[in-house]
Amino acid sequence: MSKVVNNSHFTTQVKSLIARYFSRSSVQDSVLDRSISYFTSYKFESQQKNILTEKLAKIEEKLPSVRGSSKVELEQQQNQIKIKLLGITEQLSALKKARYDHLFRLCEEIVQLSEGDSFAENNRKSAQFLGTIQLISPTEGKKIAESNEQCKGIYKAILALRMLDALCIKDQVNDPYIKQYTQAIPVQKFQQFATEAPEAYQNFLLWVKIPIVMSALLQDIGNFHPDAQQILLGENGEQDPNRTLPIEERKQLLQINYRETIRYLVDGLGLQPYVGNSREERDSFVEAEQARLVFVRQLLKSSVSPKEGIGNLLKVPQIYSSIILSTKANYQYKLLPKVYQVLNQNAERGSCSQHAVDLLYRITGMFPQGYGITYIPSEFDGQPSDSYEYAIVTHLYPDNPEQPKCRIATRKLSFIGYGHDVEVVKDRNLYFPQTVKKISGMSKERLNEILELLASNYQERQSLDLLPRCWHTKDFFSMKNNQKLWNKIT
Repeated sequence: MSKVVNNSHFTTQVKSLIARYFSRSSVQDSVLDRSISYFTSYKFESQQKNILTEKLAKIEEKLPSVRGSSKVELEQQQNQIKIKLLGITEQLSALKKARYDHLFRLCEEIVQLSEGDSFAENNRKSAQFLGTIQLISPTEGKKIAESNEQCKGIYKAILALRMLDALCIKDQVNDPYIKQYTQAIPVQKFQQFATEAPEAYQNFLLWVKIPIVMSALLQDIGNFHPDAQQILLGENGEQDPNRTLPIEERKQLLQINYRETIRYLVDGLGLQPYVGNSREERDSFVEAEQARLVFVRQLLKSSVSPKEGIGNLLKVPQIYSSIILSTKANYQYKLLPKVYQVLNQNAERGSCSQHAVDLLYRITGMFPQGYGITYIPSEFDGQPSDSYEYAIVTHLYPDNPEQPKCRIATRKLSFIGYGHDVEVVKDRNLYFPQTVKKISGMSKERLNEILELLASNYQERQSLDLLPRCWHTKDFFSMKNNQKLWNKIT
């Protein structure tokens, strides 16, 4: 398959969002760049303010006891210090507002790109978003960790939104902050919230959904504080930051991450300033902003040890995305469907809620969005074919979590850009060993013949199993015509 450099509009949007969230560049215009700039400068700026404040206090203490030219000189110094302090304060306020505005716009775009006007459209668009992230991410080679780290926060945010919907539909949200924004719609009509009560839904989006996305994006931002980076990179700055840390260093890192994430939330971002002339509107807005900040802070705090609480909205997607978009050296694409083994183990240890794990399993199924499925199709008479084909997982909420809903990528061993959807039943999915046994009698010559047609080059064929449990989709998806895998809800 030949690669092309252009992408569909949606793929371009996803790549842009990832870059504005987690890229490093000279213009320092990502959420990551802005947080690092804050972490490296706030101590210096605080020291400057403290020094000037101390000088001002000493001058003001002396002023009542001096006269003449000495008093004039001190007053001049007093005014100069006040001007400097005002300048620092205004500069810090401007930077804080710029950071907040940038993050807020990014959160808005993530919600817009992952949601529509109905529950069904939310799921379709989120499947497309999650699938696109997986499909543009390398699954082989040296850049897996770097790419996955850039994508994890956004991936986690989308999962948190879909978990929120599922909890609201089941009337299982016990958090009073969230419940005040869902009172306008009966539980039975929650799936039509956006169309049944549009004004109330906009408030729900503004004061609940966007803060949840914000929490997901910020959850690990404290790891980029210099103290955390020293642990991750080692004293000489040359260690692999994705290595497994000793227990004590891991504990220390978790403490730094939480402390600095909260500091960034409160001091680096703070409250969105009110724009307008109405005192009543201003008071109402400031109260809502303060409540939002408390909500985000509570989400971050409770995600550390969520038990059965609302912190699971972050914790469970965090664990899920850390496996699907792993940055560890032992990453193996073909083992991604084992993600729920890890999640269930975490629930057994009390790290998260089993109910929340089960809820996410119902949403995603066993196979992550964008995963490459190899399956045995049926002949016209319903009998299994003497070959296998490729498909890509493209739907949330499969009827059976072990039977993914996919878009076919090959037909009669030829790649196609406009396939139809198919539910891959368990006994036709080559991921499962019992399915492999069914066609283990196929000749080696026939299997090599299939590989020659489906693999893109000789080197790839050499590394693939004759009966592959999955297939790597990135080359297929790199072609613009193959990026239209999701049908709009009509």
